[in-house]
Amino acid sequence: MKPLIDTHERQIKYVRISVTDRCNFRCRYCMPEGGVEWIPHEKIMRYEEFLRLLKVCIPRGVGKVRITGGEPLVRKGLTAFIESAKRIEGLKELSLTINGVMLSSMASGLKRAGLDRVNISLDTLDKEKFSFITRVNAYDKTMAGIKAALEYGFSPVKINVVAIRGFNDDEISAFADLTRNKPIEVRFIELMPMGCAAKYGDHEVISSPEIIRIIEDNYGELEPVEYLHGPADVFRIKGAQGKIGLISAMSETSFCSRCNRIRITADGHLRPCLFSDDQLDLLTPMRKGINDKDLEALIEEGVRMKPQSHGMCIGNPASQPQGCETLMSSIGG
Repeated sequence: MKPLIDTHERQIKYVRISVTDRCNFRCRYCMPEGGVEWIPHEKIMRYEEFLRLLKVCIPRGVGKVRITGGEPLVRKGLTAFIESAKRIEGLKELSLTINGVMLSSMASGLKRAGLDRVNISLDTLDKEKFSFITRVNAYDKTMAGIKAALEYGFSPVKINVVAIRGFNDDEISAFADLTRNKPIEVRFIELMPMGCAAKYGDHEVISSPEIIRIIEDNYGELEPVEYLHGPADVFRIKGAQGKIGLISAMSETSFCSRCNRIRITADGHLRPCLFSDDQLDLLTPMRKGINDKDLEALIEEGVRMKPQSHGMCIGNPASQPQGCETLMSSIGG
């Protein structure tokens, strides 16, 4: 079948689906401490609706699916959903982005269901700072989740670190050190000004080149690793088991040129760009009985909405931000 191609000749090969906006953390750059208006239960996509969308997208060249939230493990029935998704012919990789708190008790079932890999969010290796940034005292549970991910053979185990100046810039080398003796990929993510993170200024963004300099000051020159069709530039400390990834959404002007993904939000909207509030409602037509052919055409329309660039790179005088006020928890990151 014809692949999904946007108007800038990028093929869509990757879909991220947010199965819930609920989360058991309240990370300061993601959600306010209180007063969050949850999406009403009846407006949340049902698992069978997500599966229907995947059965349309996968034959069109989508080989990778990542399940996100909120915190996806808080939604009941997730393991069975993963098992059903893995049966779709043509799906090459199914992954999960989580905070790790519930993983130690669920890892076995997720592995049996066919989950390929996990990304675990961890912004600090200090217990007190962990409680501050997440507003939850759950450091030990998250670390237990990382341990369980390694024990059950999820590969690779990725740790997502949002780099924030004045908060965890003193821990960059410690995170890099985790890759030396374990098959872990630590991914440093530049702070992105959207939702609650919009309150942070450019001066709090730690750019990828600066992160590389910090690591190389301690471990020597990093070795580039070939990494096709992903958002990260990947390196390795010489002789290390694991890898270091850098997601340069704010400092790399060509970052968007290799974007091959769309997102389905928890309330059933196709979101072609993480940084823009532009989106297309899929759930309402689905519940009104749209047939698969017309649903496929609607997805094609959403893909054509994908902008050439988010336009928010630091120091770019031509920046014209798309503007995104939506909480990250309802988009899926």
